[in-house]
Amino acid sequence: MAKYVLITGGTKGIGKAVACCLAQSGYDLLLTYYADTSDEVLAAETACKRFGVNVTSLQADISDRQSVTDIAQRVAALSNPLEAVIFNAGLTYRESFENIDPAEWERMFFANVHFPVYLLQQIVSHIKPRGSVIFTGSLMGIEPHATSLSYGVTKATVHALTKNLVKFLVPYQIRVNAVAPGFVDTEWQKNKPADIRRNIEGKLALGRFCAPEELAEIYKMLIENVYMNGEIVVVSGGYSYK
Repeated sequence: MAKYVLITGGTKGIGKAVACCLAQSGYDLLLTYYADTSDEVLAAETACKRFGVNVTSLQADISDRQSVTDIAQRVAALSNPLEAVIFNAGLTYRESFENIDPAEWERMFFANVHFPVYLLQQIVSHIKPRGSVIFTGSLMGIEPHATSLSYGVTKATVHALTKNLVKFLVPYQIRVNAVAPGFVDTEWQKNKPADIRRNIEGKLALGRFCAPEELAEIYKMLIENVYMNGEIVVVSGGYSYK
């Protein structure tokens, strides 16, 4: 029987690494993306399909309410219920406090908080009993974010959402957890100036950024360890250990 996992933002960065990790363990995948090129989407699908699993992709804008309906309809059409849902897609918005645009602030909250709530409402009955919901939070939802107030606040809200959803998902026998990554070596981080990277590495006990593949194993563990529930798993490499 197919073991389907939905991953939002599943065709690049952390999402792609998680998708490949799960594909290697035999999970079939429904991946969403928004701005990726057709070549990037094809590359992600091909990387997962080499493990002999089914992979389909769906373009969806997490700042657009219509995407909730689009994804829910695709989930309902799957041949089997979902084994897990991973809310990985998110937005960031960098602006000084004085110049924050109210529309952008609200867009951040819709994409990072409202969207997963509305989507989960629509698909919770399509998740298997003893299934798993996983949010991607952030170390910057715990430590103050120096450059994006809206990102830090919305990710802190995601952590609170994870804790509060535990009781509401009990009737469905569904567990809910979050991963709070620190600095992960995705393209976003690789493109940072060398001096900024060195400054960050100097704050990490392990002295380096996390590999996406290392982080992906945490998501897999949260799906498969049936006692993990209501946890925010911080993966920081020992941030600010000095």
